[in-house]
Amino acid sequence: MLARLPRTALRVLIVSKTNLVVSVPTARLHAALAGVPDGVELIAWDMSGPAPREDIDLVVAPYMSAGASELGQLNGMSVRLVQSQSIGYDGVAASLPAGLVFANATSVHEASTAELTLALILASQRGIPDFVRAAGEGKWAPAFHTSLADRTVLLVGVGGVGVAIEDRLIPFETTVVRVARTARSDDRGDIHSFDELPDLLPAADIVVIGVPLTDSTRHMVDDAFLSRMADGSLLVNIARGPVVDTEALLKHTTSGRLRAALDVTDPEPLPEGHPLFALPNVLISPHVGGATTAMEPRMVKLILRQIERLQTEREPVNIVVRS
Repeated sequence: MLARLPRTALRVLIVSKTNLVVSVPTARLHAALAGVPDGVELIAWDMSGPAPREDIDLVVAPYMSAGASELGQLNGMSVRLVQSQSIGYDGVAASLPAGLVFANATSVHEASTAELTLALILASQRGIPDFVRAAGEGKWAPAFHTSLADRTVLLVGVGGVGVAIEDRLIPFETTVVRVARTARSDDRGDIHSFDELPDLLPAADIVVIGVPLTDSTRHMVDDAFLSRMADGSLLVNIARGPVVDTEALLKHTTSGRLRAALDVTDPEPLPEGHPLFALPNVLISPHVGGATTAMEPRMVKLILRQIERLQTEREPVNIVVRS
């Protein structure tokens, strides 16, 4: 049978039968990947200790825990791809042993993170936390609040999550002003550069931070940034906690001049009794942007895509670090 196949078809068939070893960090993900193609061996490894073998083709890192200690376990191993379950990859370049390739989870969390962003904005704009607190005290407490409709939203960061947020903001009849590292245009119009932020901030009712954490974005939202925001405006951070200077944020929220909605904080987790928790104009969720039922099927789809690309000797998708 094989002798009758064209030479190219024979090569693809042989490659597709190449055995791949794939490690996954949880029993749940192992079960979800039960339908992997022939020639794929699934093994369990959560990266909390030494690997069960030295050669693993695809290592799937634990969600929210691909830190220096976990990545250090890869030292001396033969690994073709390290697959994260998160979009962010700050700190990976400094921790990934030499000669390895690291991919992030672009395509997995954008929709859920955008959902939470809209939920935080709507809750803050419409006073939902106040209503919940009043209901907890058995009180009927109607109040007049600011709409999301007709507001100007400054979206700082227009990657995959930023685009997903914009897609959901537009039907709410908002004006979305987009800002990225480099000015450019696309089919939705102009994207401003970070250098233009001082002029754009005073006109925004809501400022959404969605940039990756890098040396240049650490404490990007500092006292000067917050001072340029309009009185009563809302800061939403769904990026990384250290993008915002916590002391500067405390100054502007404690005074009541600004409001904030945060899915990420610095430090994180936010310690019990931290002053941000006590502020009625600050809404905090515990870094759960991607923590929904949408994650697992999308993560499985990405892993299967990476397996297929490794089996056919093609470059994996979403590569963000080569050490």
